[in-house]
Amino acid sequence: MSRNKSIESKPKTRTESSTSATDDPDGRNPINKVVFFGAAGGVLAIALWAIIDQDGADRVISSLVGWVGTTFGWYYSLVVFLVLAFVIAVACSKVGKTRLGPDHSRPTFNLFTWTAMLFAAGIGIDLMFFSVSEPVAQYLAPPTGEGSNVEAARQAMAWTLFHYGVLGWGLYALVGLALGYFAYRHNLPLSIRSALYPILGKRIHGGLGDAVDIAAVLGTIFGIATSLGIGVAQLNFGLNFMFGIPENTSVQIALIAVAVIMATVSVLTGVEKGIRRLSELNVILCIALMLFVLFSGKTRYLLDGIVLNIGDTISRFPGMALDTFAYDRPDAWLNGWTLFFWAWWIAWAPFVGLFLARISRGRTIRQFVGGVLVVPFAFILLWISIFGNSALDLVRSGNSAFGEMAMSNPERGFYLMLDQYPGAIFTAAIATFTGLLFYVTSADSGALVMANFTSRLKEPGADAAKWVRVFWAVATGLLTLAMLLVGGVTTLQNATVIMGLPFSVVLLFIMLGLYKALKVESALAGSYRAGLHGVLSSRAGTGSGSRRGWKQRLASAVNYPGKRQAQKFMEEVARPALEEVRDEFSAQGIVAALDFGTVEPPGIVTADLTIQHGDERAFKYQVYPVQQEVPSYATSSAKTEHYYRMEVFSLEGSYGYDLFGCSREQVIADVLDHYEIHVAFLHENGGAAGVSKIAETSEAKTDWEGDFDTVADLPGNASTIPPNEEMDVEIS
Repeated sequence: MSRNKSIESKPKTRTESSTSATDDPDGRNPINKVVFFGAAGGVLAIALWAIIDQDGADRVISSLVGWVGTTFGWYYSLVVFLVLAFVIAVACSKVGKTRLGPDHSRPTFNLFTWTAMLFAAGIGIDLMFFSVSEPVAQYLAPPTGEGSNVEAARQAMAWTLFHYGVLGWGLYALVGLALGYFAYRHNLPLSIRSALYPILGKRIHGGLGDAVDIAAVLGTIFGIATSLGIGVAQLNFGLNFMFGIPENTSVQIALIAVAVIMATVSVLTGVEKGIRRLSELNVILCIALMLFVLFSGKTRYLLDGIVLNIGDTISRFPGMALDTFAYDRPDAWLNGWTLFFWAWWIAWAPFVGLFLARISRGRTIRQFVGGVLVVPFAFILLWISIFGNSALDLVRSGNSAFGEMAMSNPERGFYLMLDQYPGAIFTAAIATFTGLLFYVTSADSGALVMANFTSRLKEPGADAAKWVRVFWAVATGLLTLAMLLVGGVTTLQNATVIMGLPFSVVLLFIMLGLYKALKVESALAGSYRAGLHGVLSSRAGTGSGSRRGWKQRLASAVNYPGKRQAQKFMEEVARPALEEVRDEFSAQGIVAALDFGTVEPPGIVTADLTIQHGDERAFKYQVYPVQQEVPSYATSSAKTEHYYRMEVFSLEGSYGYDLFGCSREQVIADVLDHYEIHVAFLHENGGAAGVSKIAETSEAKTDWEGDFDTVADLPGNASTIPPNEEMDVEIS
């Protein structure tokens, strides 16, 4: 992965201790016993019940899904629509410029790498499964009207793209946005409960927060189990197609065991990078399969179909989005298709949302939402249009046997369609290899996410202990096996519809919590930052009476202070100035704290002034040395390759200007300029619901050792998190 190297700095404070983002050798990230045992107990109880009493489990699940579908069908449709409307509204508003991280943070991954990972996140073995079977099923048995005609064909493609469209990605965008915002901007753990802090406050650390995380784990594991069940059925037929291996429960159990073993090996041996590379290889293979079908089949027909499908998706979306079929409700169709997909998207939202958050630190909200909604769906639209229209052409050309098989045995549809093209065994082998690796990486990544949700992580970038990840990999395999024994893929789909219901309620609270937090951001953007304009415009101009003279400003612009000069400035100017301000605040009866630390390297002191305001947002003024390369146009006075900017940081990040060259009085005036603006913000926010402080400062900020490659990673404020190192991101 590439990283932004525009500003290099590697400071490490002496008070910080080492930790790893992927290992937990000292038990620094213990399990949350309530969440772990609550979720694990629920999953194991359901799995054992399904294995022991298969008929009873089938009856109960079938009855429950009927009740959920009839009672809450309208609710599922409304929730996914509201979520999409919310994330688009947020992205288009003025808070869309807010970064997932401090104001000075910049993306860890460049645009190409980031969009490639978004692209990879949009595909999986379930897309191979439904891209052929759903268009055929909708064509032969549409929810309304007669089947097997032109309108049924257009409707079939529209429904398939609708079920895989932006409504589902809106759910991913909401969870990813909430996790990234609260973790990277407010230093809360990468956990669902963190998004509820503006509503629940410190209670997120108690029973309510535990209940939220349990709901997230249960929804996630059933969503992943559904994908694994689909993968098992499809891979079993693929092996039968190529090698004559029988389709039966024994083979499917063996495939589940292989997936669990491979996922466990990935966890224990640290081969995440290898899995990531193989996942990226899968993307290439998927594109190759898609292009093969495009150019080996009826190319002009497929290109016409892509354009038609785009038009139908746009024109029919408004009516389909809230279509609950109130006047002629096809219950079986709704439960088996639309409601299942919405529940499935909801169940996967914590999983994919966490992945999206971890690769998006430094992006603005607008960039994040736009990328998540557009990039993956653009590929999905091409994939479904090519494979779906190819399948429909086979059926419409008279191959009724293929149509019936794809509809009644959907796991066979993809392979049977490939069988109509030259080199079927070769393309089937590629499809099987691709499906197997997506299958394994889903199990591995899912185990990691559920392990994190059931642990008490000390920092946003940390991962749970390996044994916890192994446990969830095994538990997912056991649940998949249990549901397949009960009734196959249909039972897994029904269970997902049921388990998605409680987490859908959590989604509504996530929206509310994010709305309350972003309302504060809006106030900051509107009044607080606007008030800073006069200060920043003169590079730390410090009030009309103490503004730097033109010679002083010129000297600051052309000088590039080294380590000794920077240290001298901190010791003789900044530190005494901040001590004087702290003492005066204390004399006025205001709680003020001034902390010092030494940045290693280069061994320069940093000063951090904090003024408390009870339950309201604290005022922070930190002077921190930021290392930069001396530019090529610098004068001969620059004797080193690097120089230091003495930048000012607040809770929101760096203000982006250099204090070096100011006098003590000018530094004091600069502090007071910022403090007066902060007080004005608190007054303006006084009429808003809730307090201006979004979250408590996390203990995590002193628990890790920095290894900072960019200014985005500087620990210059309480909302900064440990650096995003070259992460072992798994793409599913």
